[in-house]
Amino acid sequence: MTASIRRLALQIPLILTIAVTLAGCGINTIPTLEEEAKAKLADVNNQYQRRADLVPNLVETVRGYAKQERETLEAVVNARAKATSVQITPDAATDPAKFKQFQDAQRELSSALGRLIAVSESYPDLKSNQNFLALQSQLEGTENRIAVARRDYIEAVRAYNTELRTFPGILWAKTLYAGHKPMETFTVAEDVRRPPAVKF
Repeated sequence: MTASIRRLALQIPLILTIAVTLAGCGINTIPTLEEEAKAKLADVNNQYQRRADLVPNLVETVRGYAKQERETLEAVVNARAKATSVQITPDAATDPAKFKQFQDAQRELSSALGRLIAVSESYPDLKSNQNFLALQSQLEGTENRIAVARRDYIEAVRAYNTELRTFPGILWAKTLYAGHKPMETFTVAEDVRRPPAVKF
């Protein structure tokens, strides 16, 4: 019996060492993934700010040609003001209501810009203006950058949220990182999901 106790006494520290080593493999994963998601969110914010910075120049160019489109121009200016007043911080990325407010403000600006670009179709002189064409091209490029930044953010959030819910991350999420909440991600608006109606 003394030999089996001695063997058990040697196995317990070995088992504990293996258990701690296996559990310790993911101790830094949650903060690492969280920081990566925050960095991707900052990139999304930078691209939205780039778009917001283009809006005044675009509005002024259109205003010079399409004075009677005051309502559309005001809608763009108001949407830009709203979009720049609603900021999403890394802390707010875990709050569904604040994240939705941010996303709705950006969606409203996208819609207003779409109407502004559609207005330009009625003004041949505006469509051929080099300044307008350059701004329109920059806006299209920025929209593409926004799409890429959002995609990268969504992927970073997916990795972070998955780590919070799977083993061994869930152990660390419940102990050392108990204050860490899943982050919100962008969604597609209901009106965008619906296929366009085709009429002949």
